[in-house]
Amino acid sequence: MLLLLFAVVAGACLPVQAGINARLAQFVGGPVRASAISFTVGAICLALVVALFYRSGGQRAGDAPWWAWIGGALGAVFVTSSVVVPVRIGAAAFFGIVVAAQLVTSVLADQYGWLSFEQKDVTPLRAVGVGLLIGGAVLVRLF
Repeated sequence: MLLLLFAVVAGACLPVQAGINARLAQFVGGPVRASAISFTVGAICLALVVALFYRSGGQRAGDAPWWAWIGGALGAVFVTSSVVVPVRIGAAAFFGIVVAAQLVTSVLADQYGWLSFEQKDVTPLRAVGVGLLIGGAVLVRLF
């Protein structure tokens, strides 16, 4: 239950973060600078969390596969897009499209077991759920 609450809070933070970063972009000279500041503040926060709650053990970071290192770059794409796009098409349309794209990508990752996810087949009801979410994103964007 706590994990679900964490997911809800994280989801609720995204449109707030987009609005904050878009406003910051007006003061710092553009969306890329605002994204860089956002990432810097986030990195400082994470460094504090690591310093306070670090547990030793585990494998060496150098043993991770090459693709495990691109998460930050993917985050930069998302944060920058969330500064640029919602102010032009609206927060609801942007996040509707983002959530639909996340669900499609997640279903594919489950179907094929990408990135160490447990393989789960696309069932007819899952496909309907994805279709409904895509339809909802289209409706939010159009109307």
